[in-house]
Amino acid sequence: MTEEQLNQLKSAVELSPDNVVLLKMYFNGLKALHKWNEAEEIISNLNKLEPSVEHQVEFAQVLYHLNKISQGVLILENALASDSNNMEAYKLIILLYYKENDENTAYKYYKRLKRIDPDFSDEEIDELFSSEDDNSSEDDKIRLLSAPEKITPIIPLEKPDVSFDDVGGMQSVKEDISMKIINPIKHADLFKQYGKKIGGGILLYGPPGCGKTHIAKATAGEIDSAFISVGINEVMDMYLGQSEKQLHEIFDFARNNTPAVIFFDEVDALGASRNDMRGSAGKNVINQFLQELDGINASNDGILVLGATNAPWHIDNAFKRPGRFDRIIFIPPPDAIARKEILEIQLKDKPKMEVDIEKVANKAVNFTGADLKSLVDYTIEEKLKVILKSGKETPIKTKDFLSAIKKIRPSSMEWFETARNYAVYSNQGGQYDDIKTFLNIK
Repeated sequence: MTEEQLNQLKSAVELSPDNVVLLKMYFNGLKALHKWNEAEEIISNLNKLEPSVEHQVEFAQVLYHLNKISQGVLILENALASDSNNMEAYKLIILLYYKENDENTAYKYYKRLKRIDPDFSDEEIDELFSSEDDNSSEDDKIRLLSAPEKITPIIPLEKPDVSFDDVGGMQSVKEDISMKIINPIKHADLFKQYGKKIGGGILLYGPPGCGKTHIAKATAGEIDSAFISVGINEVMDMYLGQSEKQLHEIFDFARNNTPAVIFFDEVDALGASRNDMRGSAGKNVINQFLQELDGINASNDGILVLGATNAPWHIDNAFKRPGRFDRIIFIPPPDAIARKEILEIQLKDKPKMEVDIEKVANKAVNFTGADLKSLVDYTIEEKLKVILKSGKETPIKTKDFLSAIKKIRPSSMEWFETARNYAVYSNQGGQYDDIKTFLNIK
């Protein structure tokens, strides 16, 4: 990118300071020309407008070049709290600590990274620790595995301000969840008369980006309950026995805050089939999870456990038995009505729009919510290229979106290619019949 092009982008950003797509283009231009001070301000704004692990890592990269070590480390620690397997975050935090001459902490993160991915290799980082790694004793390794680093997990409690009214479509999902927890709370005497308890487990599955997290939050919002969102980083720990303890404390916290919704995202990472595991550590976590779901040592009355997964076929069958995740619900890509609602939200406050949203929604078949966001971003990027080249600002029109749709393949299709095989060849008990219905498989 030339200085002239960068100046044009700068002018555009000044006119539209909250345009995420434009800010990303300007940020990438600043990085390419090593303008780190200006890049710091832009990535900071980007991270405020669109918080993400990706933006946090990019922010830390800029701070690395500016020698702002402490600030960079803090941002990366937050990123790893959200995504404990993010390799780029691990590599960068290692380099930051090493740059600060804190080799012990850098080495600790290096060992964690190698446990996540034993095949990890990076010439720059491997060279930093080649001697330490070769000379580490068995006692050192045992100490690293057994020494408890954390005593109590931070329980991520919130009260969502969304309800089922904010969820487009998904009627059957709403009905199942209503029978599990919403109606038992609203009609407590009736349900008690028939011996129905509040709570239970529901497993939501489907392609990525189809609103599984959104429906979980809306469930908590419907009953004004505590919402505890649990990612793998809130449970899994590198030290022996710590993961089981943290899982127990999350359930105990929910039992003391009923009614409560515990939402496990990517639950297949915690409940993978035990047949696929070689060591005992992972099996111990699964056994603990099953005990908590059963409420062996404490009542789970008033707790709804929602699990979300893109790969239900990888979950241990023990989780799907009655009393655990005994409702397994397929979350398909949004239908035309829901796609229209998503596009309206994405296009809100965008300048100079002349778009027939309903027509675009009808054409975006099998697009997930994430795909629709990408469609909007891509269309705006293409339009900005034309504006920057011509110097004339023109509105985005329906035809721009329809042209972009032809170039974007819905991400759900790759998922359905895998799901089709399970629906046809591994559909014991009809658990994947909803996939067959969606794909019109007889």
